[in-house]
Parts: sequence; structure tokens; C-alpha cells
Amino acid sequence: MKKRLFVAALVVLLVACLAGTAFAQKKHFEGIRIVFFPGGPPGCPFASIVYRGALAAEEDLGCKVDYVFSDWNPDKMITQFKEAVARRPDGIAIMGHPGVAAFSPLVDQAISRGILVTSQNTSLPAIEDKYADQGFGYVGQELYASGVMLAKGAIARAGLRPGDKAMVWGLIAQETRGLRSKGAVDALKEAGLRVDYIEISDAINAEAALGTPVFTGYVSRNPDVKLIVTDHGGLTATAETYMRAARKGPDDVFIAGFDLSPATVEAIKKGYTDVVLDQQPWLQGYLPVLQLCLTKKYGFSGLHIDTGAALIDRTNIDFVAPLAQKGIR
Repeated sequence: MKKRLFVAALVVLLVACLAGTAFAQKKHFEGIRIVFFPGGPPGCPFASIVYRGALAAEEDLGCKVDYVFSDWNPDKMITQFKEAVARRPDGIAIMGHPGVAAFSPLVDQAISRGILVTSQNTSLPAIEDKYADQGFGYVGQELYASGVMLAKGAIARAGLRPGDKAMVWGLIAQETRGLRSKGAVDALKEAGLRVDYIEISDAINAEAALGTPVFTGYVSRNPDVKLIVTDHGGLTATAETYMRAARKGPDDVFIAGFDLSPATVEAIKKGYTDVVLDQQPWLQGYLPVLQLCLTKKYGFSGLHIDTGAALIDRTNIDFVAPLAQKGIR
């Protein structure tokens, strides 16, 4: 009898300990459901880092996050946003590429249904102004300023002079996202350079390797080009492939672009890519998830956070390279 009582007491104690441990391990924002847009296709160099940041936030905070990949296609993002609203999550973190006009009525509808919305990577200023007190924030670079900053950094590092030729491969056709390309073009022209512009097609936007014939064709027709700016993380990560396909060596054309990845790190070390603006996409994953959790639980207003302030080249690549290999920078 005493043995049975001892075993029963031991079981009760064990259950109590396990319950206490589970209670102690309960995370701060459990029960909150979020839909998150990493932007590109699965495996995209940039979108993958955004995704890892959001995954880390999900793990740290205890919320439940569903991920929706969009191939960097604005029309697809709009369709997917409508589908996300129909699922009635607590919050949605969107990429702002479709622009204010396309998103405004849909965000109005979502918020009227009690669904929080915030944005990352591409700002939506008018919507942010309207709903900042309801948690609509922004995590990402200041787009136009980032384009200007990279262009000026490239001009200085490449030693370019008025009359030299440059090409910008960008996304000016996209209302807000295109501001970064426009900033780069404007800064190059202001410095007196001759500037060609090529719009990134939807197909190349989704799969950067498809841009190889565009790059090689342009370089072959313009052997005097001294600077190429790739306004896209995936294209920047493919720069070495483009250069080799065009039979160009590391010092033949100065390449400037956006965002780090393992491939971009190697290209910088080899000299195929010369300078990139690191907009710290991991933060663009982590912080919007935190934003929605803070607003849902505590009613905090939207936070506006600029993540794009660092130029990376051969002089400082060794510091960030290990983080890029881990998918954090």
C-alpha cells in the first residue's frame, strides 16, 4: 500500500513539474496568428534571408506565422493579400511592391475587419500615415535615398568622370519600389554620366538566372560601359555568373548592387561585384512580426525603421561574410 502511495505521489510530482516547466516556457505572444510575405520565390537569395528573420521571430515570440511567397510579382501579391484577409488572421505583413493605389482599398477592408497590417521592404507612405496609430509600420530602406547612396558610392569607388557610361537594371515601372532605381539613375545623371536604363522583366524578377542573355547582350553592344547597377538582390547575387557569361574579368566592369548573400560575398572577394548596399533583410523579417505582436497585445502604434544604411565592399566584407553565410546578413 505504501509503495502504491509513493508511486502515485511520484507521478503527481512529475506531472506538476512538467506542467510547471510548460508554464515557464510559455512564450509571450502565443495565440497570435500572422500571415507574412517574404516577397520572392522560395530559395531567392534576398527573400530567403527575410524568411529566416521572420522564422526567428516566430520561434522567439511564440506566435504562429504562415508564409506566402510571391515571385516578386505585384499582381500576385494583391491576389494573395485578398486570400490572406479571407483567412482572418490577427495580422498581415506585406511587401509594398504593388504600391499605395493598389493596396489602399484592400488595407482599408482588412483593418475594418480587425486585421492588423504592416509593411516591409517597400514603403507605403500614405497608408502608413493613415493607420500608424493602428500598428501600420515600415521596416526597410528609404528607397530613393538608398538608390542615391549606392550610386554615389559606386561613382567614388570606380573613379568615374562626367561622360562615362553607366547602366541601371531596375524596376522603375513599379510605383513605389521603383524609387530606388530612380534614385540611382538621378544620382548618376547628376554626376554627368551617360545612363542607360533596362527594366527588369517579370520573368527575370522571379528567376535572376534568366537575365544572363540580357546582361551579355547589353555588354556586347556597349563595350564602353564602366558601371552597371543591379537594383535587385537576386540579380546582384548572380553578377559573377553574368560577368563570366559575358567573358568579362573582375575589373572589366564595375558592378554595384543591393543586398548580401553567400554568392555576393564570394563575388565581392573575387572582384566581380564591387559594392553593395546591405539593407539588412533579416530585420525586414523579424521586426514586422514583432510589430504585429506588439500592436495586437498592447496596442502599440506603427514603428518606422530604416534598415538600409551600410555600403559593403572589399574593405569590410570579411566582418559580415560569416553572417551572410548563415543567412543573417
